[in-house]
Formats: sequence, structure tokens, C-alpha cells
Amino acid sequence: MVLSNAKTEIDLAFTRKELKGLSYENAFGGSTSFLRRRYTKNLSDVDIAITGVPFDQAVTNRPGARFGPRAIREASTLQTFDPPYGWDFDPMQELNIVDYGDLAFDYAKIQEFPSLLEQHISKILSHNVSTVVLGGDHFITYPILKAYFDKLGSPLSLYSLMRIQIPGQMMTKIELIMGQCFTRLLKVE
Repeated sequence: MVLSNAKTEIDLAFTRKELKGLSYENAFGGSTSFLRRRYTKNLSDVDIAITGVPFDQAVTNRPGARFGPRAIREASTLQTFDPPYGWDFDPMQELNIVDYGDLAFDYAKIQEFPSLLEQHISKILSHNVSTVVLGGDHFITYPILKAYFDKLGSPLSLYSLMRIQIPGQMMTKIELIMGQCFTRLLKVE
């Protein structure tokens, strides 16, 4: 398939009807949902929900990760018309994938963030839908896996795409420290 009508095939994140299939919208225009998937909060018949967590309050000296979900979505629009190279499985053709949007939270009330994120992920999981989470700093991992643990139990596996992964040391009593989430996960009973 190809772009059949460039004048009407735009903003497919809001107008596409099907949940499966590749997208042929021009990369330089239209709304920037992840891989041009449909934006929706309706999770019926959905296999995977992409959700963003624009959070970087646990970073001590490099804010900016809050723009990660937006930047990842923007970059994902560049080649939505090609199946994954080297795979014998095309998730876009086989799975119902939607963009669920971002977690909303008050940056002035950061102490509420962990439970809000855990509830956000739990709500998606309650529909028997898996998540792909676009972050945010490392701390978001802990509430996400906590929600998965509550739903699925143990053991869990984590697949994390990031530039660095630092387990961190419990050197402070501050709850929200970027690297501590991995140390905390290792200590979960």
C-alpha cells in the first residue's frame, strides 16, 4: 500500500478506523501519535497501549526527559510505512496497537506522582492490555513494574531502552532519585 490521497490522509491518529496496519501519512505533517497509531482511551479489542510519562523530577542535574514522549512520538512518524526489518512478525499487522496519550499529573505535587503512575498503568492492565511506556527519567520504572507485579505477580522481566542504566545506591532518604528505582526493584520481596 501507499499514500493514496495526500490531501485527505492526514491526522490519522484521530481519523483512522482500523487498529492494525501500516500508516502511509506524510512524515512532515499531521498529528504525532506513536507510529501514527490512533489516539484513544477506548481499550476494547486493544493488545498494546502506548503511553507517555513526561516526568523528570527525579533527575538531579539534567532536566529535559519530560520531553521524551513527545520527541519519541515525533521521531516515530518518519517510517511508519515499513515493516520491521529482519523480523518474520509485523506487530503493526498482527496486533491492535493504540496511542493512549500521556499521564497527566501536577508538577507541583511530585509526591503524588508514583501512585498516579501506578494507577495509570493499572487502569490499562485492568483491560488485559499490555503497555509500551515512553519516558521520562529512570524513576518511572518503579511504579510501572509495581503495577505489573500487582497484576501478574512474580517473576517479571524488564526490557528497557535507555542510554544508560545505573542501579544506583541507596545513599539518601529522598524517595525520588533517578537511579534508586533499580535498587528498590532488586529489594522487592
